[in-house]
Amino acid sequence: MSVPSLLAVFAHPDDESLSAGGVLARHAAAGARTAVVTATWAAGTGRAAELAEAVRILGAGEPRLLGYADARVPWSAPGRPRFRDAPLDEAVRRLVAHIREFRPEIIVTHDAYGGLTGHPDHVHTHRVTVLAAQAAGLARFHPDAGDPWQPRALYLATHPESAVPALREVLGERKTVYSVPDEQVTATVDVVPWPDRKTAAVLAHRSEVERGAVPGLLAGLSAAERRRLMGTEWFIRHGLGTRARARTELTG
Repeated sequence: MSVPSLLAVFAHPDDESLSAGGVLARHAAAGARTAVVTATWAAGTGRAAELAEAVRILGAGEPRLLGYADARVPWSAPGRPRFRDAPLDEAVRRLVAHIREFRPEIIVTHDAYGGLTGHPDHVHTHRVTVLAAQAAGLARFHPDAGDPWQPRALYLATHPESAVPALREVLGERKTVYSVPDEQVTATVDVVPWPDRKTAAVLAHRSEVERGAVPGLLAGLSAAERRRLMGTEWFIRHGLGTRARARTELTG
């Protein structure tokens, strides 16, 4: 059975590696087409260059940048609006164009909380991706953005409540952590066979390592500790189209 093509859509450089790096590496290793769309940061910036290295490590080709500004870093995309401030229809249309060009069977993005941190860019990326995944198959929606294509499923990267204690050991007690009841998780993916590739992709985001963000916290752990924290990825399946399949496609 062939492994389905996969398009990951995340807010910032490093989100793709932290949230779905193992799944991207797993699908690419199995011969599937994979790609990453990043909502913020513009080509030519330092973090865009780091993203290019991380995506290469994961086997996902060249970065696809929407080029909006990070909500908290206005110089991330000089002359461009913050992602949250851009017209919603414009952002959806631009993402639809990527979906129709790449034609993925599966899309992966942030959950409705915006992942562990609840970052506003993560939450907005979730909203835009859900709309774009549904709109991409509508022939009359922006026909200038390419021929219609309907992905068969959307997976929302998340964290179950049972995983929070281990994460707290790294993130500390002061940070707010968003998680979902374990029973809401519909795909639990073992990515332990790809720890080196996922770790290398995370650490490719050197500016985040240096400033002590999550990649930096992970860099300070032993290989065994990183494997324990990053060896599993969790998702909530969101069916698309008229006949959503019940099986889990991410487990291969």
